[in-house]
Amino acid sequence: MFTQLFRLSAAVLSLALAAPLTLSQQPINDPPVPDSPAIEQRVDATISKLTLQQKLELIGGEDSMFIRAEPAAGFPRLKMSDGPFGVRTWGPDTAYAAGLALAASWDPDLVREMGVSIADDARARGVNFLLAPAVDIYRAPMAGRSFEYFGEDPYLAGHTAVPYIEGVQSQGVVATVKHFALNNQEYDRHNVSSDVDERTLREIYLPAFEDAVKIAHVGAVMNSYNLVNGVHASENKHLNIDILRKDWGFKGILMSDWTSVYSAVGPANNGLDLEMPYGEFMNPKNLLPAIKSGKVNEATIDQKVRRIFRTAIRFHFLDRDQAILSIPAYTQMGRDASLREALESITLLKNDGHILPLDESNIHTIAVFGPDAWPAVPGGGGSSEVTPFQASSFMTGLSDYLGKRVKVLYARGLPTAKEVFTGTNFVDDSGKSGNKVVKVEVFDNHNFSGTPQVSYESRLVGYHPQDSWLALKQTKGYRFTTHFMPETTGSYMVLATAVGRDSYTVTVNGKKILAQPNTGDRQYPLSADLNFTANQPVSVQVDYVPAAAQARFSLGIRPMSDIISPDVAKLASLADAAVVAVGFNASTEAEGSDRSYQLPWGLEELIEAVSAANKKTIVTLTAGGGVATANWINKVPVFLHNYYPGEEGGKAFAEILFGQHSPEGHLPFSFAKSWEQNPTHDNYYPAPHAPGQTPHVKYAEGVYIGYRYYTSKHVEPLYPFGFGLSYTTFRFSNLKVSPEAASADGPITVSFDVTNTGQRKGADVAQLYVGDPSAKIDRPVRELKGYKKVRLEPGKAEHVTLTLNRRSLSYWDTASNNWRVDPGKFVVYVGDSSEHTPLETNFEVR
Repeated sequence: MFTQLFRLSAAVLSLALAAPLTLSQQPINDPPVPDSPAIEQRVDATISKLTLQQKLELIGGEDSMFIRAEPAAGFPRLKMSDGPFGVRTWGPDTAYAAGLALAASWDPDLVREMGVSIADDARARGVNFLLAPAVDIYRAPMAGRSFEYFGEDPYLAGHTAVPYIEGVQSQGVVATVKHFALNNQEYDRHNVSSDVDERTLREIYLPAFEDAVKIAHVGAVMNSYNLVNGVHASENKHLNIDILRKDWGFKGILMSDWTSVYSAVGPANNGLDLEMPYGEFMNPKNLLPAIKSGKVNEATIDQKVRRIFRTAIRFHFLDRDQAILSIPAYTQMGRDASLREALESITLLKNDGHILPLDESNIHTIAVFGPDAWPAVPGGGGSSEVTPFQASSFMTGLSDYLGKRVKVLYARGLPTAKEVFTGTNFVDDSGKSGNKVVKVEVFDNHNFSGTPQVSYESRLVGYHPQDSWLALKQTKGYRFTTHFMPETTGSYMVLATAVGRDSYTVTVNGKKILAQPNTGDRQYPLSADLNFTANQPVSVQVDYVPAAAQARFSLGIRPMSDIISPDVAKLASLADAAVVAVGFNASTEAEGSDRSYQLPWGLEELIEAVSAANKKTIVTLTAGGGVATANWINKVPVFLHNYYPGEEGGKAFAEILFGQHSPEGHLPFSFAKSWEQNPTHDNYYPAPHAPGQTPHVKYAEGVYIGYRYYTSKHVEPLYPFGFGLSYTTFRFSNLKVSPEAASADGPITVSFDVTNTGQRKGADVAQLYVGDPSAKIDRPVRELKGYKKVRLEPGKAEHVTLTLNRRSLSYWDTASNNWRVDPGKFVVYVGDSSEHTPLETNFEVR
């Protein structure tokens, strides 16, 4: 959801920053109480004080981020905030690591600590509901919110969500697990239907939600924008009533995502309790007639109000102030948690020649390049984007860590998009430049037919139609025609961008090279590389259909030889080691639209330029998942994935690079060699459909997502799920399973030893996978069913014990509509990635 980012007033902010650091920052320990007959009696008494009109008003939010007060019932106004990585709606806050980074830590204790810390931030701001965590499954790397989620595996996602929720709710703040369900793409998210079979739904996409409800007892659930099997989530009876209410016994609040309600009666009858940010559909105007006509039962409305009141009473909202003014807005506890998250999540994927850790005695100068090197990029964009009080970038983190001992050089390395646009000089038909070289034709339709109005521009930089918003609603079409005169022969980059749901095509010399459909709430620059001949004019045509009041279009053309600054090679050659920080940021990977699989324009060329000049080139990737690497991965010796590391990412990065902390992150997703290698490649985008019809995404890969596909189909990814290098080495040994012949109900104990066989302190993630070759249906070769992070001094060992239960062995049986265990042989695999499981043994289920 997109919400206005409110700012603290100067006075309140000054008070918050002036709060003495000596104030106790111990957890509040204010958990909700279990439901009870006394609470239900109080709920009954509260509901009895409301009229039907008041009840219907209550189930629609107000002022974007509030549940309205009902003074007649003694019910206070309840405040919400976006999450999941900071209390971002009400001014600056600690920017914690993003969800994918949290999952990469594989550390439930750390996640719980973060949950406690962010809940304290919420109490400091009087927030009752934190709209977090997000637990949808990482299905494909381009999905615009994959960085918010906990990776591709439902077991890891669930066991990350539970401590997050428990930490938040222990401090008297309602956690809101989202987005229920199958919000696995941002592409056309209001209209697309995620079509999935019941087994895949239950085994892959719902377990993290189920754990949130049944184990963590989450207070609220948020529906997603998309349709599920043809029905919008906010009115999907199978999701909201059959599964959430009946199967899982959820008694809390089910709210909509912001503007994810599309009718009145459907959501009212099919489980939705609260429409946010206001009652556009579920309101007295629509529902009073529906109740009068019998389409909606008043008892159904009472149940919605009951769930809202029950949750508020359980969390003490009617009996105390939510705001605790003695908690600082800027806390050292938050900074510490953010630093630990970054230290535990940054993942070393490649370290040829053991270049890392860098030795200060041999490093006198280090050069840092890339748009992600500075300023800091703590998180992606959209409703999760936090404005931190301060943040450490990779460049400043290295400089602060090294002080005067090592010189840190910095260059962005390539121009900004605006510099490309403003630096482009178009020409007219005769090859001359001037103020009227871009012909602008305005059509009264988006088919570009009829007689247009004609005007001229000197360039295309943030072109803004002069029409009013009302005129734009009529969907006019704008055609730009011009020429470009190359000064040299060679490769050129064509760069274009617009905003929101604007659409455009760019045609060069009669060939369409770029196309932006109107399928997202935001968009990013598109680029294409073309070869031009010196002094031969290039014809350019753009067909542009704006869709928003803030419509903007820009176009630029630049020689590839000018994209990379000539200073890059010079600085890289001066340095003893070089860092290239590439990837995305809050403007290029965000809610509302999918990102590209390729790195943004110019970054591959930057990597190649630096690596050609410095043999100790270290590439670090900021992204919510995998990217295309084929053109450069073999040219660099060191590669790290830092995800979105939070406000202390730069400090943590420096400590890892120079060996103060050994890297301990492990991938929470499979890093494919190419997009084509991903099992969702043929099924990610909707099947062709006529205009106005629902686009359907078929989850045809079924349960074979991520490592389940790679291990079962014998396909080797670039880096497997669960993989991460360390500065030390580990050995697994002494695997035992007890009993060897077990009941399906368990418990079954799996034990083994992990030994640090290297020379440095470090951490590894011991991972337990289970296979079921005796199953009566086709199952993946192995599935994650347990893990533990192990920290060891050199030469030390730890005996690890993990427990399997009936659910660990089960699959979803569609015939019985329940979980099933088939008797026979099961296989246990133990190691530190889905592909590295040196220990293996069997046991029997009777």
